[in-house]
Amino acid sequence: MVKEIDPKETKRAAAFDLWMKAPMPMVTLFKTIDVTNLIKISRKNGYKFNMLMCYSVLKAASKTKDFYLLPLGEKMMLYDNLAISVVVKTKNDISTCDIPFYNDIKRFNEEYLSLTDKVKSTGQMYDLGEEYMVIGSSSLAQYDIDGAVNIYAGFYNNPFIIWGRYRKKLFKTILPLSFQFHHTQMDGLEAAGFLEDLQREINTLKI
Repeated sequence: MVKEIDPKETKRAAAFDLWMKAPMPMVTLFKTIDVTNLIKISRKNGYKFNMLMCYSVLKAASKTKDFYLLPLGEKMMLYDNLAISVVVKTKNDISTCDIPFYNDIKRFNEEYLSLTDKVKSTGQMYDLGEEYMVIGSSSLAQYDIDGAVNIYAGFYNNPFIIWGRYRKKLFKTILPLSFQFHHTQMDGLEAAGFLEDLQREINTLKI
């Protein structure tokens, strides 16, 4: 469920006044995280690394109230549900696939595999519609990148997270990533806290 709310009745009231009219209201943070635990889980249980990353992102985001708010146009919307959008390589091009968040990782994995396979085979994007606050994501797993600043077009205000190829060190595996968000939705403090929560979720994930 999604509904319009009065931003003055939220803790983002001042940010709404400050940043909704700003020409460039997006902020990007860069962080290198330790994904050693995800690599172990992937190899032991046969789960795709990208699925594990998406689950961890949603798990951490679900604990941050600001993710359930999103500025759209000149409105502030409140959501009950979260999802993540992934880029899927199709036969002739690429497309996107929205995957709803389930706390049960086994169910999330089933949805991830089913929906991405559907997009891959049909070449058609899968959009959950307006009932979900969708976190955009892009995995450039073939390349060593430190992060990216996504385009700000003025109509897509959703948070966006991008990562490339993980890097093996002596005793751990690391992954640089970038996290972009609309300043009306959250401040740097909440965004940095989310990235810390993401690291904790990755470290403590068990199957």
